[in-house]
Parts: sequence; structure tokens; C-alpha cells
Amino acid sequence: MDDLELESLFRDLESDRVERKASDTDRNKIRQAVCAFANDLPNYRKPGVIFVGVNDDGSCANLTITDGLLLRLTDMRSDGNILPFPVLTVSKKVIEGCDVVVVVVEPSDAPPVRFNGRTWIRVGPGRASATSEEERRLNEKRRAGDLPFDLRPLPSATIEDLNREFFQQTYLPFTLAPEVLAENQRSLTQQLASVRFTTPEPELCPTVLGILVVGRDPRQFIPGHYVQFLRIDGTELGDPIKDQKEINGSLLDILRILDETLQINISVALDLTSKSLEIQQPDYPIEALRQLARNAVMHRSYEQTNAPVKVYWFNDRVEITNPGGLFGQVNRENFGQGATDYRNPHLAGVMKDLGYVQRFGYGIPTAKQALKKNGNPSPVFSLNDTYTSVVIRRRT
Repeated sequence: MDDLELESLFRDLESDRVERKASDTDRNKIRQAVCAFANDLPNYRKPGVIFVGVNDDGSCANLTITDGLLLRLTDMRSDGNILPFPVLTVSKKVIEGCDVVVVVVEPSDAPPVRFNGRTWIRVGPGRASATSEEERRLNEKRRAGDLPFDLRPLPSATIEDLNREFFQQTYLPFTLAPEVLAENQRSLTQQLASVRFTTPEPELCPTVLGILVVGRDPRQFIPGHYVQFLRIDGTELGDPIKDQKEINGSLLDILRILDETLQINISVALDLTSKSLEIQQPDYPIEALRQLARNAVMHRSYEQTNAPVKVYWFNDRVEITNPGGLFGQVNRENFGQGATDYRNPHLAGVMKDLGYVQRFGYGIPTAKQALKKNGNPSPVFSLNDTYTSVVIRRRT
């Protein structure tokens, strides 16, 4: 979008492609606007613009534009409140003598886009929560050929391959706002399509995401969807194996059993201080192992590989490996520094909805802090074209 088009939209007080905010005080309303523009219900196929620093009547609010303000608005893209992740740019502009922040939001290729479980759309110059019919229209806008791998349909699967009881009784209460569920009059098939577990009717074909999250037997369709755990009595791969298991099932099953497996393998030493205080000191902090293992599940590649995520627990270290190298905007220089991009963006969104991710981009920094606090060495990452691995050394 060039400056001439921005200036034209800036002056147009009636455009439904524009929203104005005097400041970022209520960032939730800005997020609602981002969600509404990303959904592009009128199908303009053009970006929407949020001008921050302008009053509703178009007059300048004389807002002081700081780096902190720009950063707060930029963080809306990947803080996990808007899913799937919107495509937006944030910049400072001077338009007709007024300092403003310009947030340009691109239409999503995979609507509906939701803010905290609710779908927002543009209604004239304002915004509103989408009705069931409007969500259906958003579903129909998807095009499988343009979608990431986790939203592609699986023609060999049918709706019978989805665990519909689990979906309704366990998954939906996690992911949708309570008032949305209370008002929801949609059929089961409409609900499955609305969260991208199937394509819209009449095809109603399960997607990769649906099979991974609520499939009855995901490995029947996606053979690499499991975690291989080995407990090795030694420091080399050829040493005796104390324990081994393949952690299978739905995404929630895998994450739950993986957490339990990590926890029971941690050894805790007791240290009595001079004041007879008992201090428990684990050989690995559970938070670090959880973050790094979940990262491996979330960022793994499922395409052109049947390899699992691997967790190998030696006497002196834990090695976690996942198929797939660095992806998108993440490179060797910014890896682990908060840079984010997602090979499986909707799977990442599901993990956040289920409570296994608190904030995107902070898993590795959180793991590093936990290791440092526990007295462990920093994790060592190996970044390759086809896989990513991390070695966590035992506390000595």
C-alpha cells in the first residue's frame, strides 16, 4: 500500500477498510479490528488499515509515537491472542501533518481468524462478532492449494476417523469463549469446519490438523505423529536401554504423556544445609525439558518424512530431535532470540488453546532461564537443513 492510498483512506471517514484510534490504551479493541480486517468478510481482497493517533472524527490526536508503542502494536501479530497469526505491518507515518502509527492488515488465506475464541468481522465502518452464517461464509473462502500443510485435506480419511465425543466434550470448551459456546446453535459438522478440523460442507473432509488433534488413529494417516523416548544406561547410543516407549495418540495424548514421562525420569537430590533446611535439587528443571520438548512437537515437519520426534535420555544429557530445519523468518542469527515463524501455524494455535504454550517465541528463552537457575549448562542447539536438535546437560 503506497502513501497516496494511505492518505486517501486517512481522509475517508466512511470507509469500512479503516479504523481510527486516538491511542493504544485499549489494545483489545485494536486486536478485534485486526481480526476483522484479516477475515475480510466483504471479500475486498485488499488490506485494512488501523490509524493509531487519530480521533474518530478524523482530527489528529497529537499522540507521541515511541518505539515502545510501535513494539506493543507489532507484538499483536504473534502474542497468541489472534489465531491463526495475522499478516500485518506497523510503521510510523506523518499524514497531513499528523504523526500516526499505521497498522496495515492483510486479508487471511485461512479464515475465520479469531481473537480469544471469537470471530470478528467488519460491519460497515464498525465491527461485530460473526454469526454462524457469517462464519460459514468465511469457511467457504478457504482454498486448499494455498493452505499450509496442517490445513490440507486428507482425502483418504472420513469424518468417522475423528473422535467427535472428545472434540465436543474436551476440545471445544478449551478453545471457544464460554458465551460463544452458550450461543452456539451450529451442527457438529459446522463446528468441525469452523476450527479447521474438516473442510467446509459439502466435502467435509478431515484436514491434517483435525486428524492430528482429534483423530482416532492419527498414525494411520500421518505415520510420523509420535514421540520416540529412550532411556539409555550410559552416554552412547549403543549402551544398554533401560526404558523405551512410543508415545502415540492425539496431540493432547502425546503432550500429556510426554510431560508425565519427562517428570518421572528426573532425579532429585536432597541437600541439607547448615541450618538443617532440606533443599531439593533436580538434575534437570522440568520447565526447561517441557519447553524444549513441546517446541520440538510444535515446529516439526510432517512433509516428506515419517520420522518421529526423538527424546533420548542418557546418563549425562538429554537429546531432543525433531524433523525439519529452520523455517520462514527464523535463521541462525535470530534463533532463540524471540524470532517466530511457524511451519504448522494452526497446530501451534491449538497447542496454545490447550494451555501447552503460554506465549509464542518465549519457549527457548524460558528454558534457558530455568536451566541457568537450576545450575545446568546452557542448551546446545544443532541447526540442520532436515532436522533440529538440542542437547541439555545434566546438573553436576
